[in-house]
Amino acid sequence: MRIATYRHHNQRHVGQVSADGLHITAFDVTPDVAHHGALRLIEAVMAGGTLPALSSHTVAVADVHLEAPIPVPRRNIWCVGRNYHEHAKELSTSVFKDSNTNTQAWPIVFTKVPECVVGPFDDVQLPGAAISDQIDYESELAVIIGHGGKNIKAADAMKHIYGYTIVNDVTARDVQMRHQQWDMGKSFDTFCPMGPWLVTADEMDGTHTRVRGVVNGEQRQDGPTENMIFDIPTLIETISRGITLYPGDIIATGTPAGVGMGLKPPRYLQKGDVVRVEIDGIGHIENKFV
Repeated sequence: MRIATYRHHNQRHVGQVSADGLHITAFDVTPDVAHHGALRLIEAVMAGGTLPALSSHTVAVADVHLEAPIPVPRRNIWCVGRNYHEHAKELSTSVFKDSNTNTQAWPIVFTKVPECVVGPFDDVQLPGAAISDQIDYESELAVIIGHGGKNIKAADAMKHIYGYTIVNDVTARDVQMRHQQWDMGKSFDTFCPMGPWLVTADEMDGTHTRVRGVVNGEQRQDGPTENMIFDIPTLIETISRGITLYPGDIIATGTPAGVGMGLKPPRYLQKGDVVRVEIDGIGHIENKFV
């Protein structure tokens, strides 16, 4: 099943996308439930309930404004850095070369604030050169937690996944380095495009898919999720060590090689650039930087 959050006639709805991807039928929910997109639906199902009934409100996808499937996350988005072998290698000669972090020992985990989430086709706001002139893209598969828990074992982790979506972990590289931690450089307003919808785990396997990133029509990233240093079960096990994960929590699983910082010379995003992120089994998002 694909669950989308969208606006139609200036009202937010959450609905089920047709198998051909051309239409959406709204769930029969209150405006408060719809405000949170798929989040309240996931919480209800995980509490032992069922998805709401579908309404008679069906519209063409082309006639709505798609939003992030969870436009109002309950808390920060969990993110993983340098989690593809080739991406870790390409940054080993960048400013990260002096880092003492052993990327093979433990995942690098940071967060992005909920307020940076925007829709799959919304504009991303460049902050201005006085704040940062090194804006980069990171194409990523995101896991959405279903069953919550703490100290989840890797062997059980896949049973805790409700579904998957796409994110672009937009990053201000100079700010990321300046503060010697990553949250600020990752959390600028609009720095987490997400969507185009949530695909439930019964329809795809995030451990066997492919992530691509395209900038102005030029493909720069292309990596199978099998090339992750730490696979999805390991990430869930690690992040839940001593920390309770809740239904609807989002984990961005890292980006393949080909980011702007890793190119020689580096190629950062400029006004007017368009970044498209594609993942097999989900679809794509595409955002203009303005």
